[in-house]
Amino acid sequence: MAESGGEGCCRCCCSFIFTSGLTALFMWLSLRTSKPTCSVQNFSVPALNKTDNSTTARNDHTISFDIKLDNGMKDKGVCYDTINLTFFYGQNYSFPIATYTVPGFYQGHNKHTNRTAMVEANGVPWEAAFEAVSNGSTVAFRVGLATRVKFKILTFYTKRHNLIVKGDVPVNDSGKKVNKKGIKLKSNAPHLGNHRLRLEYVVFIFTVLIIFLL
Repeated sequence: MAESGGEGCCRCCCSFIFTSGLTALFMWLSLRTSKPTCSVQNFSVPALNKTDNSTTARNDHTISFDIKLDNGMKDKGVCYDTINLTFFYGQNYSFPIATYTVPGFYQGHNKHTNRTAMVEANGVPWEAAFEAVSNGSTVAFRVGLATRVKFKILTFYTKRHNLIVKGDVPVNDSGKKVNKKGIKLKSNAPHLGNHRLRLEYVVFIFTVLIIFLL
């Protein structure tokens, strides 16, 4: 009888450990997060439009853009801090030609948000750029995006994470980006992978589940 009771207790402990392990794995898989995707959907530089020979067009040194922010997670929200956009042109994109700031906002589950605006560009060699596109070449602008994001899971938020990405946008003699599809902005930093909940949140939830199972 004693051996039978011991075996039963052992099986019960093993079952409990196995169930707890599966629960922890399920929690990790279901609560992990992924950073938003950022892309340039539209990009227009009127001064490089060869079909418009007016003085107004040649002197229009603005850039119009449409940036898309995509939260692909179906059960987690994203809270953006202020988003800083920087535009570059020239050799090695060494100096900025324009900046723009997007106020921070919250983005719901599996949602995408577009931000469109116009900025005045300074320091671009417009005559040389126009000559290049007129001769069949393309010129490239670089768009950089920098912000910090935190993720809303259930009723609480994770810690903030840096989101710093950039991408090159080729423009042709229409004064618009060559690619019809959106240009994804990417990071040169090592892949951040999936962000996980802060350790204390995981420990708290796991502890509650253990107590419940007991």
